[in-house]
Amino acid sequence: MKNVTCIADLRDLARRKVPRAFFDYADSGSYNEETLRANRADLEGIKLRQRVLVDVSARSLATTIVGQKVAAPLVLAPIGLCGMQRGNGEILAAQAAYEAGIPFTLSTMSICSIEDVAEATRKPFWFQLYVIRDRGFSKEILSRAVAAKCSALVLTVDLQVLGQRHRDIKNGMTVPPQIRLKNIIDVATKPAWAWSILTGKRKTFGNLAGHVKGMDNVNELAKWVGSQFDPALSWKDVEWIKKIWPGKLILKGILDADDAKTAVKLGADAIVVSNHGGRQLDGAPSSISALPKVADALGSGTEVLFDGGIRTGSDMMRALALGARACLVGRPYIYGLGAGGRPGVAKAIDILKSELSVTMALTGTNNIKDIDGRVIVGGKESKKPKKKAARKRR
Repeated sequence: MKNVTCIADLRDLARRKVPRAFFDYADSGSYNEETLRANRADLEGIKLRQRVLVDVSARSLATTIVGQKVAAPLVLAPIGLCGMQRGNGEILAAQAAYEAGIPFTLSTMSICSIEDVAEATRKPFWFQLYVIRDRGFSKEILSRAVAAKCSALVLTVDLQVLGQRHRDIKNGMTVPPQIRLKNIIDVATKPAWAWSILTGKRKTFGNLAGHVKGMDNVNELAKWVGSQFDPALSWKDVEWIKKIWPGKLILKGILDADDAKTAVKLGADAIVVSNHGGRQLDGAPSSISALPKVADALGSGTEVLFDGGIRTGSDMMRALALGARACLVGRPYIYGLGAGGRPGVAKAIDILKSELSVTMALTGTNNIKDIDGRVIVGGKESKKPKKKAARKRR
């Protein structure tokens, strides 16, 4: 991967190496993809303030996220079907994250199971939960996450109904792939991908094994998954989860300041400003446009994380400047995984960290904690709580 210089290069490689149905699954948005495009356009519209002749020789990306020390303000986001980009994809990504000193988040709809990832990694990872109609399954999988010593739970709250992704329908995307001529021809041209899947631990949703009958039947499995999204999901379910989950609770999918306040009242340790990567409500505001209002509404008492459109280290800088504690990235590391397995994920992480470090230098910034609105053209210093002066003893 010597000629890979940016995330766009990894995307191009992944597009050539991964079957179209699975590449498009990770790459696409819902309906007309307006929100998908807005996530990128609005980030690029924010201009950074160049500063010169500042000593930036001692830069550090280190910070903490929900009490966890990390090497950079970066988290690998939960990605469904991650293991269909590369065999054992979730394990490979978790291992790369461990080596980089950042958290990895395993999706409920992963190919490798919680137990598979826990067995193959040396550090606790985060687990992402979809609360489905089958509450018994949700409770059981939470118990499995506790047993695997997952250090945080990411509850996705913006998937009560599924936003239609046109490309998935046109590609006939299923897990495992349906045996159709188009699929056979596509897979035949990607032997390295096919071999990785054949030799991988699993070929379908690992966390559902033993719970869903007829998992070998593609149509039956798709039918069950489609029936489990729950329009009745409400704040009461958050209260229920808070009672049974013993660790840190992070709510992902918040775009509205009032929703953010409610999440905090119900005990969320952090929230993720996210529109599901433009894969749910098409026409929703970009994540970056929603971030400042949510961050201002919560103040410094609750950690605000950001997700949506990150492709460069300068994108991360913009999000941090507007109030995010750290950034979740999905597509960048998925492109890396499809392009080159574990080394590809490591490359994606290195690219983002390196670009963020250079961006900090060119904006006169040495430490993550010093990034605020002042690094943006026209921005202002963030309002941070002042330490109370110690009273003098008489």
